Amino acid sequence: MGDWVEVVVHVGAADVDDIAALIASEISYASAGTEQRGDEVVFWVDRADSAAALIATSEAVARWQANGASVSPQRVKLSEALPEEQWRDAWKKYFKVTRITRQFVVVPSWERHVAHDSEVVIDLDPGMAFGTGTHASTRLVMEELQELADAEVSPSRVLDVGCGSGILAIAAVKRWPEATCLALDNDPLCIDATLDNASTNRVADRIAAELTPVGELTEEFPLVLANIQAHVLRALMPALVARLAPGGTLILSGLLTPQAQPLADEFVAAGLRLVRVRPSADDPQWSSVTLRR
Repeated sequence: MGDWVEVVVHVGAADVDDIAALIASEISYASAGTEQRGDEVVFWVDRADSAAALIATSEAVARWQANGASVSPQRVKLSEALPEEQWRDAWKKYFKVTRITRQFVVVPSWERHVAHDSEVVIDLDPGMAFGTGTHASTRLVMEELQELADAEVSPSRVLDVGCGSGILAIAAVKRWPEATCLALDNDPLCIDATLDNASTNRVADRIAAELTPVGELTEEFPLVLANIQAHVLRALMPALVARLAPGGTLILSGLLTPQAQPLADEFVAAGLRLVRVRPSADDPQWSSVTLRR
């Protein structure tokens, strides 16, 4: 990462997941994703942008601190980017086998897990892509997938918009072995991570990962997933609604709880029916929205 610099934000342990999501959603320089290293959240910027990124991050951190978050603008710093092998090793300290729902279990590539009964095991190496299953926004989508599966809904096609590491696409096709998925992202790193993880999970033949904008698609899907930030979901609303097949389900996440109901109302006004707004049981600051056509 020769021309890249790390922006490092020190965070109180209880707030790490939330601050990582806020950084990714509110700081444009971090839109490609963040990494969590214990009590630090890290993202990368071009060296030429480092001063501006430091200022933008410090200002955002000051706002979050004023709202009660365990952060301080004085503890935002720039650092030389770690070599790839070092930041990959950093993941191994903090990312362990995680049970998300009754069936879904996420297993890092460096851990071992023997599946039992009806468990759906997702072997994951997130790399630099967002999505380990540990953040509330990802868990919420997987909880909704579990709800669909328990209701014996079996979508044949899935669209995952903003696929990140590919965790949701992989969860869907492993839970529904007859399904195929189109996974989209605007970051080539995420496309690479999704394809790599699909291969590791032996579902590469059922997941296509592309940089294609969702607005350029014409196919309708019985299940559409979008775990992104609220302002992006709002901008993509016409395309997401258009891609949902009659009778299909749309699951939105990446939403702070105060954002969820207003966004749900906008999608209802666009012609969908609200099924539920689900606050996270683990972290009520985050919610998902499930709608049907």
